[in-house]
Amino acid sequence: MTHSKISHHAQKLKSSAIRELLKHSKMPGVLSLGGGIPDPGLFDRDGLQLAMDKVLSDGWQEAFQYGLTEGIPELRAAICQLMQQRAVTCDVDDVLVTSGSQQSLDILARALINPGDVVVVERPTYLAALQVMQLAEASLMSVGSDGDGMIVDELAERLKTTRVKAVYIVPTFGNPSGVTLSDARRQQLVALSQQYDFVIIEDDPYGEINFTDRTFTPIKAWATEMGAGENVVYTSTFSKILAPGARVGWLVLPVWLKRPVASLKQATDLHTSTLSQAFTWRYLDSGRLPQQIRLIRNAYQHKCHLLSACLQTELGDQIRFHQPMGGMFLWATLRDRRNTTDWLQTTLSNGVVYVPGEFFYSDNPDRTTLRLSYVSASDADLQEAVRRLKASL
Repeated sequence: MTHSKISHHAQKLKSSAIRELLKHSKMPGVLSLGGGIPDPGLFDRDGLQLAMDKVLSDGWQEAFQYGLTEGIPELRAAICQLMQQRAVTCDVDDVLVTSGSQQSLDILARALINPGDVVVVERPTYLAALQVMQLAEASLMSVGSDGDGMIVDELAERLKTTRVKAVYIVPTFGNPSGVTLSDARRQQLVALSQQYDFVIIEDDPYGEINFTDRTFTPIKAWATEMGAGENVVYTSTFSKILAPGARVGWLVLPVWLKRPVASLKQATDLHTSTLSQAFTWRYLDSGRLPQQIRLIRNAYQHKCHLLSACLQTELGDQIRFHQPMGGMFLWATLRDRRNTTDWLQTTLSNGVVYVPGEFFYSDNPDRTTLRLSYVSASDADLQEAVRRLKASL
């Protein structure tokens, strides 16, 4: 029963299905292919210790003090260098440090969206982004995707008759689909943003977890090259490549959006933890991040290929899936068209959990889909989890 004193915003907000499933994954004997949680065994214990020691021995008082809303200048400068490696040129003033990507999305939604504004998302898309957009009372419009990411031609047709405020997209190794938007579609999306004057929110938490020799140029970089840099807001995070517990993410903002976003950030939490920022900066300054990224890439690539091979061997005639080029997720469909939310009760009784696909859709969900995460399970657990899935079928 809903209490009458609770706001209608809070009443409408549904709990994350993934957070609920994580409760099951903690049960004894249950193997989890559910949450997209980095493998803690890969955390750089020595590097984290060195960075924290540096914080506590050098300028420690500032690390425990209030700070600038936009973030500490040293970290923002280090983020600019990181962005340069990702083919995006920006200044310190363009960067705002957030308490993880989730806060970035929340602040952007509040800065950009009025109730009823149309926001386009992929089918499927990131669950927590759907929560944020729904809380902002956006009118969500979904566009299909395939092996090359969002079908931008479909978006182009919709734009002929619908006024769109923003397009939210995870273009590189997407969550949950694992697909990557092709360069041609990235450029087409930027051109449409110029023609129809909408904002592109580019969410890039996984871009560094690349299993290929290819580089995937951010939409932000294409937009700058095409003279539309002001149309794209870029967000990323250190959660997947350093430590999610630090809660440090960032935004690269166009000029017109800097002041409103900073004002909203200030009203939300004054600033991201100065201690977390100082620690992150010290870690980046140590030069250990590139090696850490290589370690994560290699480990996750191995696990992804292992899970794929097991699925193909054990369930090849009953399941089809997209082979990701990077990231943390594998997106699959059951050939017998069974409802994966209902099926979860069976798999749980057999000691394995995944995320049913229906939660990643803003409308008309495909209930035969599921998301599997391979990153935090051991090799033996991945193999056993697939055997348990097979037994459940």
